[in-house]
Amino acid sequence: MRTTLTLDDDGAAALDQLRKTRKAGLKALVNELLRAGLNQARARPAERVRFRTRSVDLGRLRIGSVDNISEALAIGEGERFG
Repeated sequence: MRTTLTLDDDGAAALDQLRKTRKAGLKALVNELLRAGLNQARARPAERVRFRTRSVDLGRLRIGSVDNISEALAIGEGERFG
């Protein structure tokens, strides 16, 4: 099949660089990459492994409320708040 394809500048540059690296023809390289991309698009996505965060006891809260930002900062910085 013969067709005309317009490539974006970045894609054409990457294709040209890969063509020079592999010393391959443009037609062969485009067909190889197209087949690889189509196979990947058809493949089922890999099953994701769920990430679980374990809870940790941090002890008691050192301040009465986090509503008072200056108190929370003072305690966090080691200052005595009174």
